[in-house]
Amino acid sequence: MVITFNELRRIKDKLPSGSSQRIADELGIDVETVRNYFGGKHYDAKGNVGIHVEQGPDGGVVTLDDTTILDAAMRILNRQ
Repeated sequence: MVITFNELRRIKDKLPSGSSQRIADELGIDVETVRNYFGGKHYDAKGNVGIHVEQGPDGGVVTLDDTTILDAAMRILNRQ
């Protein structure tokens, strides 16, 4: 999936407090991996986040290898 970096950040910013931990718990992954997926820079995270960023307009383009974390975030947003 391809999305702009700014759109990915907008999705993250709409999530309620504690959502990164909630997603991590649901998926059985480290919370730092979730934070990195949404643009964080926590290099000591235990998992590869599977995103590739190309600089450009609107924050650049992000290619997501796996949308599992994004799908979990969208489920949380859809429940609100």
